[in-house]
Amino acid sequence: MLSTLWPFRQQKKLKKTTPSLGGLGTSVEKSYTPIDQLRLGMYIVELDRPWLDSPFMFQGFEVRTQAQLQAVKNLCAYVYIDATKTRTLSQTNKLGGNAANTSLSKVIDFKNTVPPQKLGSFEREIVKAEKAHAHTTSLINDCMKQAAQGKQIDGWLAKKAITDCVNSVLQSPDALLWLIRLKEKDEHTTRHSLNVAVLSIILGRHLNLPETALVNLGMCGMLHDIGKMRIPYKLISKEGKLEGDELKLMQSHTILGYELLKSSDNIDSCVLETALTHHERLDGNGYPRQLKQASISDFTKIVTIASTYDSIINGRPNQASKTHLEATHQMTKLVGSKLDRDLLIKFIESMGVYPPGCIVQMTSGALAIIVEANERMKLRPKVVVLRNEEGQAMPEEIVDLAKMATDKKGNVYTIKNVVDPQHHHINPKQYYSPKFIDKGFSFRKMAKS
Repeated sequence: MLSTLWPFRQQKKLKKTTPSLGGLGTSVEKSYTPIDQLRLGMYIVELDRPWLDSPFMFQGFEVRTQAQLQAVKNLCAYVYIDATKTRTLSQTNKLGGNAANTSLSKVIDFKNTVPPQKLGSFEREIVKAEKAHAHTTSLINDCMKQAAQGKQIDGWLAKKAITDCVNSVLQSPDALLWLIRLKEKDEHTTRHSLNVAVLSIILGRHLNLPETALVNLGMCGMLHDIGKMRIPYKLISKEGKLEGDELKLMQSHTILGYELLKSSDNIDSCVLETALTHHERLDGNGYPRQLKQASISDFTKIVTIASTYDSIINGRPNQASKTHLEATHQMTKLVGSKLDRDLLIKFIESMGVYPPGCIVQMTSGALAIIVEANERMKLRPKVVVLRNEEGQAMPEEIVDLAKMATDKKGNVYTIKNVVDPQHHHINPKQYYSPKFIDKGFSFRKMAKS
């Protein structure tokens, strides 16, 4: 099952194009566009000046945020866009609205969607991501307390926090992914809610959703389990299988969450729908309404994928946590019954072969932790080598495998496989602090000088 869904084996099926100097295929339809006609959704392929004279990191990008739009307008008098990659206004509006009943597959060609390039670097984004992570965690805690007391949720503040997360993911998804993978576990519902929000946004980014849709999607992830705050804690924390009245009470959290959000201000309908339907299953065996695939929104399907992945990675009650590859393999077995096939493929693509926070073993036997994915060379990310082949601790240096970095013996570092950190007595969460990353980049800069 995994081999049929694994997205990185499908590259040969894609239509080949001849790359140009700008990294674009021969299908480019370049169109002159005065700056006052530039809008969200347009794909810029050329500026009115050399790219090196601009602050933009990549030669070619979709205008996805108001900040990007304003930055281009402040710099240029005109640009050239690629009409074949430009999203229509109707598509942007559909994806940017509530989207509770919008089928993404009608707007997005899943098989041929090209994910956007990162707008910034991991090194520069990690500090901002830490602030967004801390701010959103604090806000979720406040929301949970309000919900537990039966009070309304402040939708405006929630959106503000999620917008910070969206902006961080658009810059470099690896930064927030690093933080949610390695931060010490706190109150389960808070951590799970934030993780699901971030993972949903990362998948949405990979699908090229506009910023407004990403904010709504993040809100869906953050508040999907809010109804659990109305369930007695002793029931939520109870070990073992729930049955009878206890099971019915636990399942009522979907309706309780829906009612709570419905009474709150500045909460979009897609957020209400996800809170109500996130335990529905594609085969109709979910609750509370036994909906089937066609009646479940794509936002709910995305949140379900994110929630399932986070639960497996971080361990459900009485279950050990799994590695990334173990988690994705387990999820493929749920295709058709619980998880949407096309969206799961895109989720696996968005996470990459080696997501940040994974512990890997090199062919030499050395152990390393993944720091940042390489979008062009997926098997050669940036890492920190924790132990050499002899098991000795190594300096906290960022090593870019894409540059064919070598160990002291002159052997090129190559990843052999993902390993369970517990088997090697490694606690990945001890590397959570952004200071660890900052030190690693500083070490590399000193080595170059």
